[in-house]
Amino acid sequence: MDLGLADRTYILTGATGGLGLATAKVLVADGAKVVISSRSPESVDRTVAELGANATGVASDNSDPETPARLIAAARDTFGGLDGALISVGGPPAGLLMERTEDEWRGAFESVFLGSIRLATAIATELEDGGSIAFVLSSSAKMPVANLAISNGLRPGLAMAAKTLADELGPRGIRVNGLLPGRVDTDRVRELDALAADPVAARAANEAAIPLRRYGKPEEFGRAAAFLLSPAAGFITGTMLPVDGGLIRGL
Repeated sequence: MDLGLADRTYILTGATGGLGLATAKVLVADGAKVVISSRSPESVDRTVAELGANATGVASDNSDPETPARLIAAARDTFGGLDGALISVGGPPAGLLMERTEDEWRGAFESVFLGSIRLATAIATELEDGGSIAFVLSSSAKMPVANLAISNGLRPGLAMAAKTLADELGPRGIRVNGLLPGRVDTDRVRELDALAADPVAARAANEAAIPLRRYGKPEEFGRAAAFLLSPAAGFITGTMLPVDGGLIRGL
């Protein structure tokens, strides 16, 4: 199936590794152009070189109020337009709710929540009919994940904000969706497993809780994200799509 991605341009934040990079690779392979961002200039340069001529990058932090304008300008100056965005941020500090500090909550709110909303609303003003925004959220939007108290607190609110934005932008022909990854085999998930007393046993227990009995592959997430962003998903909006091997038990 042709997803209709050829010559379309997308911004992808946090895309020098993990789920963002996996999505960027799928988009570029299908003919799209991408603007990727990360806080590390070295990571941005390395990733742009890996992706090739249909990629450019901006070293920036999602919590910086200037970031949306810089990313939008890069898309327009380099590729002549903008068709959508995949908005993702690094995971907030792990740990129990009773052990988290107010500064940790404030920092996570600035980057995970407010930074994402700032990006989405700024990008939305630039999009035309057919534009698409997708948020990379987490299975914690629907059920708590052990030892991720701050994520458990912020992701559900961001999911509802995304759904609200879908209502507001729908009349303009702009779609907004979210993706809820479960245990996908990225550096972040491996770091979380490593916090356990026995990381090997922790991974085995997590796999046993997934109906497919394995962690997801980053490219599997990337294909799902590329589809949601693409014109092929033109009648899908306001949806929170689990990419979790069946981990989330609710409807």
